[in-house]
Amino acid sequence: MTAADTLALLDWKRRVFALYAAIRSMEPESGWQLWRDTRDELFRSHPQSPLPGYSGLAYYDYDPSARVVAELEDLDAAPAALETSGAEPMLFTPFARAHFELRGEPLALELDWLASYGGGIFLCFRDTTSGTTTYGGGRYLLDTVKGADLGETDGKLVLDFNFAYNPSCSYDPGWVCPLAPPANRLLVAVEAGERHVS
Repeated sequence: MTAADTLALLDWKRRVFALYAAIRSMEPESGWQLWRDTRDELFRSHPQSPLPGYSGLAYYDYDPSARVVAELEDLDAAPAALETSGAEPMLFTPFARAHFELRGEPLALELDWLASYGGGIFLCFRDTTSGTTTYGGGRYLLDTVKGADLGETDGKLVLDFNFAYNPSCSYDPGWVCPLAPPANRLLVAVEAGERHVS
């Protein structure tokens, strides 16, 4: 990347950090609308947009029941290589399992810590919509390296599936993205968040 490309990517990250900081202080549905509007603007006009020829992002309707809080269970696991959309895996350390209930169904997802470039919490999941109405490699819910984090409530982690989004590699193979680990493949349909753009 050129210096200009690097600065443009840094600007994208700053804007995403600021977006999630604003969302955490808002009522959830209003925050979701701001998230959609801001992402649409970034994808449409930013030089680091992963969607050349932008024609609009697609979303499921907002669903208040898709916002949950999760109890965390500590995991003691060795670092593991997660499959990516590229040729090389990325090293993550599973550190917790998030237990929650979504639409009456008890579920759990693994939280991973990125082992490189400063670390960060990462949560990518697949569900039965993956590969049909959403990206086959999974959608992201937490990626704190990029500021994607909705915070905590009373010591529990906020997981709002309305904010689930497709990774950059789902639009442009020039980006390399970690994909959902086997522990995060849900056997339910999570019809919330971003849909796949076809």
